[in-house]
Amino acid sequence: MQYRARQSPVLSRPNQANDLARSKLRPGLPLTVCTIYNGCFSDPQYQRIVSTALTVFNDAILRVAIEHCLSVIDLRAVCANPEDYANPIEPSSVGGEKIARVMAALITGSKSYDRATRIIAA
Repeated sequence: MQYRARQSPVLSRPNQANDLARSKLRPGLPLTVCTIYNGCFSDPQYQRIVSTALTVFNDAILRVAIEHCLSVIDLRAVCANPEDYANPIEPSSVGGEKIARVMAALITGSKSYDRATRIIAA
């Protein structure tokens, strides 16, 4: 049996990430996007390469968020410590709990985001 690799929606054509976000937008319903966390690799040089490569994806995510005035959960900031990872690319229970808390706080409004970073775009 032959398998074909699926292309990432972000990479298959320039506007596909934007099209995806637009297809999920509904009047009166909020939409939040998340960046991709950097992982936690034991080799510092490899970690630097991975983090640098992920900036391409995270930039695309941020550009779509800015264009559509969406909230962004920056998972790079949420999962920033080695204990946040079970292995180099997956969150541990600690990291998963952090992600869940941020999402729950955003959904319920239980935490003030008045001090959150704001990106101003024309």
